[in-house]
Amino acid sequence: MSNAAPLLKPIVRNRLRLKRGRDRGYLVGATAVALTVILPLVALAFIALSGTSTNWRHLAETILPEASRITLLLMLGIALVAGSIGVVTAWLVASFQFPGRRMFAWALVLPLAVPTYIAAYSVVEFLHFAGPVQTAIRDIFGFQSSREYWFPEIRSLGGAILILSSVLYPYIFLTVRLVFVMQGRKAGDVARTLGASRAAVFVKILLPMARPAIAIGVALALMEAVNDIGAVEFLGVRTLTFAVYSTWLNRGDLYGATQIALFMLAVIVFLVLVERFARRQQRFTINRGDRPQEGHEPLRGWRGALAALACAVPIAVGFGIPILVLGGFALRRLDQLADPQLWRALQHTVVIATAAGLATVSAGFAMAYGIRLTGSRRLAALVRVAALGYAVPGTVLAIGILIPLAAFDNAVDAVMRDWFGVSTGLLLSGSGFAIVYACFVRFMAMGHGAIESGFSKLSPHLDMAARTLGRGPGGTLRQILLPLMQPALLTAFLLVFVDATKELSATILLRPFDFETLATFVYAQTSRAAFEDGALAALMIVMVGIVPVVLLTRSILKETERA
Repeated sequence: MSNAAPLLKPIVRNRLRLKRGRDRGYLVGATAVALTVILPLVALAFIALSGTSTNWRHLAETILPEASRITLLLMLGIALVAGSIGVVTAWLVASFQFPGRRMFAWALVLPLAVPTYIAAYSVVEFLHFAGPVQTAIRDIFGFQSSREYWFPEIRSLGGAILILSSVLYPYIFLTVRLVFVMQGRKAGDVARTLGASRAAVFVKILLPMARPAIAIGVALALMEAVNDIGAVEFLGVRTLTFAVYSTWLNRGDLYGATQIALFMLAVIVFLVLVERFARRQQRFTINRGDRPQEGHEPLRGWRGALAALACAVPIAVGFGIPILVLGGFALRRLDQLADPQLWRALQHTVVIATAAGLATVSAGFAMAYGIRLTGSRRLAALVRVAALGYAVPGTVLAIGILIPLAAFDNAVDAVMRDWFGVSTGLLLSGSGFAIVYACFVRFMAMGHGAIESGFSKLSPHLDMAARTLGRGPGGTLRQILLPLMQPALLTAFLLVFVDATKELSATILLRPFDFETLATFVYAQTSRAAFEDGALAALMIVMVGIVPVVLLTRSILKETERA
């Protein structure tokens, strides 16, 4: 053995050198992706700090206090309402048997297919003075005008909390239900055998156990709420996101808009750090050997009816009302199927969403495989930086993206004019590339997360076995890992595709002249008080979103319980 050692040293050195070279290659690639993600944030900070102190004082005195207060109240309300709906429905579906439980197990995720702004438009149409609810009240009680009876004002902060919560609670439902199904029922059964009541099991055992999952779900819901611009503008809720949009476009104050955006970014990063610090000692893990227990505790009589009602109401508000309203309007607007503007908007939407999905999945796969191949901590840290974009609202990203792209376009145009006498115009900022870039930055965390989850299900022994049979990293990837990773890659692409289809906040600021997507088409119709004219486009967005939501739900059900 000692005689063979000198012969092995060159081989070991060559393998280490090869590994370090591979490591550096993947680090360079991941660094490029991370820099691409953080470039808009750097540009945003540079422009904001270029403004004068007068801007800061004006914003601090007139805009930031009220907008911050409303944004904070909106976030607190959604955290409480959406969190309560998600946790309670997950507990009911995972722990009990009641009428309709099988259907509710997947139907409770359907509101995830409805964008927040479409939910806001639909619910207001359903509940306003001329809608079916108030019309029925007047017919039943003989009222002639709205002054004769009281009805809550839906276009308010409270209405925004309820509407946004009705479509964002599935984030909490999905994460919490997984914990309850895989671990919670076992702990609950033990507690029940010791004499604990259902309420005590829920409050003292299940809720503490699910705290990490609740924190993750609520954080995702709040990020989506802060990103929203269409719903809050329509409902008259002036959040920080709306303040950025209004300051830039309505007041023409770019410095002021970037300073509000920088303030928002600081608040969001602070909240993300607080959330991670709060659960630093907690772990959300599921043992791969665990299997969900068979059987659910039956709820009979009024208890079963109450459980079914608790699950049905969120579905009705978050999915049923939008489908009912959109379907009714769309049936009366079928002539729009001959409108070329609608089909151009659909074409633009599909192209943008497809390009964003392919770019995000490709970059996410490269980083996930790099971590699997090299085990580099530096690479993992860079991936976490690249995932920061998901926490940044679309309006903030739009400003940060437009500035460097416009500077690049102007520089190229100046060079081409000087050298060749040709104007290139706005190559990047004046095309759909800016929207694809925004979706790429914003949804990188989503695509990479789905791919990383797929890799975690593949044993590293597959790579080792392939290497012993003479396959290099490329051959192992092409012949073994890629075929096995197809479901995860498809899931990642669908998730990014659907969210890019729904994206409004960044698209409305970055779109070129006379460039409409389905989301901006709906927004434009609603802005001129003609939501019914955008109902067909809105219905298309929801229908596109249903497919991956159903696929995702089926995948989760297979992973957890055979309902």
